Amino acid sequence: MANGSRQAAWEFFGTELKRRREDAGITQVDLGARVFVSGGYIGQFEQAIRKPQLDVAQRIDEALQTDGIFERLCRKLIDDPRYADYFAHVVELERLATLICEFAPTVVPGLLQTRQYARAVTIAANPFKTDSYVDEIVTARLERSMILNDATRTEYWVALHENVLRVPVDGPQAMAAQLDHIARLIRERTAVVTVLPYSAGAHAAMGGMLKLMGFEDAPPVAYTETEYSGTLIDDPAVVTHAQRTYDLLRVAALSPEASLALIESAAEDFRRCASST
Repeated sequence: MANGSRQAAWEFFGTELKRRREDAGITQVDLGARVFVSGGYIGQFEQAIRKPQLDVAQRIDEALQTDGIFERLCRKLIDDPRYADYFAHVVELERLATLICEFAPTVVPGLLQTRQYARAVTIAANPFKTDSYVDEIVTARLERSMILNDATRTEYWVALHENVLRVPVDGPQAMAAQLDHIARLIRERTAVVTVLPYSAGAHAAMGGMLKLMGFEDAPPVAYTETEYSGTLIDDPAVVTHAQRTYDLLRVAALSPEASLALIESAAEDFRRCASST
């Protein structure tokens, strides 16, 4: 489904939600209390500013006795075979975000990946899948990065652990190209990228990756992910804690200038390695 059509469908979701809620004689605040979100969130759902997660849509159906219509709509809108179920909603939020802050402990974030790097990590995780499956996943990942090319592009901050620079994904030549790509985005001021060096030792996000997203007309959210699942968090207290964690990472990381120098040095190391083989 094209982005424009998907947005129109979310607008239908919101309009239908408002109609069903008003027909039931329930205020936004009352419905929010019944489905464990704020009344303001219900208003944002109705205006298609924010998209509800599946469990919220299910609770809306229960509260309004709508026979599963909002669950079915939500499933259809977030159903994209190219993304894991737990990640599809994150992709929608990335398109709406005005600010994304990301910490990557082991792998180059999807928004920064080259096609060759993306293909290598996809095959590594799916060694028995067909080429067509791999190509579909890689294309979807590259499509996500288009948000960085918009005229009103997202403000994108990334903290990479030095691990990300050192693992030769798909060999030294491909890794040099990946690091060159990141360096180019830094120099073009498309992203602010810093590196958390090995010398930093223990850090605030030892548990793994972290993504924060801010919006013009909606509260921020946080997203964390393990190998087989992801968690989208909108609880204000937890999001505030996640933001503090990211602030601590920024303090521990190298400066943007030193980070760029380290990225370019690592790329040169991989180039020398490739030329010597």
